[in-house]
Amino acid sequence: MSPSSLSRRKFLYYTGPLATLPFLPKECSSLSDTYKNSSTPFVHGVASGDPQADRVVLWTRVTGDAKAPSQAIVLWCIAEDAAFKRIVADGVTQTDAQTDFTVKVDPDGLKADTTYYYRFHTFGYDSPIGRTKTLPKKRNERLRIAFVSCSNLPYGYFNAYGAIALRPDLDAVLHLGDYLYEYANGTYGDGTAIGRIPQPDKEILTLSDYRTRHAQYKTDVDLQAVHRQNPFICVWDDHEVSNDAWKHGAENHQPDTEGDFEARKAAAIQAYFEWMPIRAQKRDKSNLVYRSFKFGDLLDLIMLDTRLIGRDQQVADPCNALAINDPTRQLLGDSQEQWFFRELESSVKRGARWRLVGQQVMFGQLVNVLAPGACVFNPDQWDGYGAARARVLAELTSKQIGNVAILTGDIHSSWGNDVVANPFDPAAYDPTTGKGSLAVEFVTPAVTSPGIGEPAQAALLAAVLKQTHPHIKFVELSRRGYALLDITPARIQCEWYHVATIDARSTTEALAAMLQVKDGENHLRASTEVTQPRAGAAAFAPVEAAEGTAKA
Repeated sequence: MSPSSLSRRKFLYYTGPLATLPFLPKECSSLSDTYKNSSTPFVHGVASGDPQADRVVLWTRVTGDAKAPSQAIVLWCIAEDAAFKRIVADGVTQTDAQTDFTVKVDPDGLKADTTYYYRFHTFGYDSPIGRTKTLPKKRNERLRIAFVSCSNLPYGYFNAYGAIALRPDLDAVLHLGDYLYEYANGTYGDGTAIGRIPQPDKEILTLSDYRTRHAQYKTDVDLQAVHRQNPFICVWDDHEVSNDAWKHGAENHQPDTEGDFEARKAAAIQAYFEWMPIRAQKRDKSNLVYRSFKFGDLLDLIMLDTRLIGRDQQVADPCNALAINDPTRQLLGDSQEQWFFRELESSVKRGARWRLVGQQVMFGQLVNVLAPGACVFNPDQWDGYGAARARVLAELTSKQIGNVAILTGDIHSSWGNDVVANPFDPAAYDPTTGKGSLAVEFVTPAVTSPGIGEPAQAALLAAVLKQTHPHIKFVELSRRGYALLDITPARIQCEWYHVATIDARSTTEALAAMLQVKDGENHLRASTEVTQPRAGAAAFAPVEAAEGTAKA
């Protein structure tokens, strides 16, 4: 879109015919009593996502009651300043019940590596002002990226989101899945005492159910804050559909009482694409979320779907090595796996310094130290798909692809791992020097979902894991929070931040650990110096605009 200015004449042209209409749309299927009487239609805030060097997706939702019209005309505007004196693009769109009154626009023609501010307007009301950023296009010396997973609303407050929202210098936030959970209250977290009861209060199955749950999550003030200040790059994991999902079913789906899984999955995917600031990859295959992003010459980010598109059903017996290592079993699926390998090779060929792989489940080996024999801890992880992992490691080895960092969520705990074909073989891997390591893995803790509840027990198990798993360089099993990457041509440093509590709202956090991988080394080493915020970060989007104001 060519740069333009939203003049007062154009503004009145767009909004004049709407002045006599009620300011709320017709559909209210996804509203709960906690927010349906709000005085602004932008009760779910604003968000941006999937940035490229010249464009970024902008998102909001128009909310109303049963007396309002069946369509909403929405203006959008993007500017170089929060006062909107330097407008670079604007337009008008509409929304209705077919997309649950969500709004998504994808303005292009933007400048690379630039912070922008955006807002929406409908029925006489302004949305909150959002802040976003495009990706660098050419040379870039430093990036800062936060990544998160596993935000379970009834378990507690999203303080990790609130803490991230206070960081002014982030280039993006990655969400690696379990953005929401499908359970009824009390099934996996009880929000009664803190007023965080999931809506609808049942296990969600239908399109209306998933829309309602997304809508409720988007009213959380900390989630709104982090979306308002940063572009997100997201993938789903299992709970966006159902626990331990695979391509044709899930552990938490019973066809005899809950109907067809494919219908449930389709409903969940539709709601996800409606409610998340994500760019659809193909109109005829909207269930594709694997995609890649180029951050100038510094790194390529490759986002994988290890959950829905190609995964075969998990092996029931974690000690069944024959089934676990069956070469015909897929985690990514053949099409995605081949695409992944092409992306890795293309990244090396184009000269990107680093390759980040955003995905859902633990890549590094984790055996059950309490069970006899070679039993994996969790066959839902890459451990349960031994041949698939071996093919990835063979790709890194045969094509000499280095400087790879795998980013992981799902496990509700914090980990830093060397990625090794066989970490238990001293001839293949030296944990002291890192010789034999092919890549590294950083695992973010959960926003709220629980790890091991008793800290002393968690510390004891962590100590045992480090003694028995030489490739594990850091593990903490009980605290919630997020991970921060500081990336330069010379190294990637990961810092784990743990929040003080999730039982009350707080942005107090503590640095738990620091590890880094140096250019060309492909293994982790300790760091003794915390990274500092980048100077000259763009101003935050002003919070006072969040309530919206009616225009005469």
